[in-house]
Amino acid sequence: MAVHLQKELDKIKKRILTLGALAEERVHLAAKAIESKDKELCERIIRQDHDIDEMEVEIEEECLKILALHQPVAIDLRFIIAVIKINNDLERIGDQAVNIAQRVAFMATRRPYEFAFDYSTMAEKSQDMLRKSLDALVNFDLDLAFKVMTLDDEVDRLKDDAYDRIKVEIRKHPDRVGYLINMFLVSRHLERLADHATNIAEEVVYLVEGEIVRHGNF
Repeated sequence: MAVHLQKELDKIKKRILTLGALAEERVHLAAKAIESKDKELCERIIRQDHDIDEMEVEIEEECLKILALHQPVAIDLRFIIAVIKINNDLERIGDQAVNIAQRVAFMATRRPYEFAFDYSTMAEKSQDMLRKSLDALVNFDLDLAFKVMTLDDEVDRLKDDAYDRIKVEIRKHPDRVGYLINMFLVSRHLERLADHATNIAEEVVYLVEGEIVRHGNF
């Protein structure tokens, strides 16, 4: 029974890392779409969303089956619980990539606007946090998980800066409010990506230490 359980756990770990790689790819494409304003790329990201959705459901079903059949305890139980939560965060990361693509596609069809916000730093930091959180999961790396959590504030500050600057533009050009709101929402979705990466890092801490560190409790 123990050998069979270990095989099932190894299978789940491979599946969640495959999903993580897929989510990373979508985030990379979303960041590329922001830079290029490529409507076709945006449509591709939106069309492919079902891949992540389907895999998320399959992983959750496998986790529930393991809980029912094997009744794992201790670190094995924590692993399954953490995977279920990480699985959900990765699906939401895919959703945020789609949200970004939708906002960029909208802007790509509108008259160009002279004001531009540089999203590159935000996008790079969000991608870096996701990559580090998944590396922490692969290696059960507590130090790296805590590093991800400390990086979240930097992305929050960049989102706040976008809000402040775009708010000024809306006052100056109320006729372009739809375009400008979509600009702000891009920054909001990038910030949410970072939040989900932080959630993954927090689950790594729970997995390794058995300690819940959500809501800045670390």
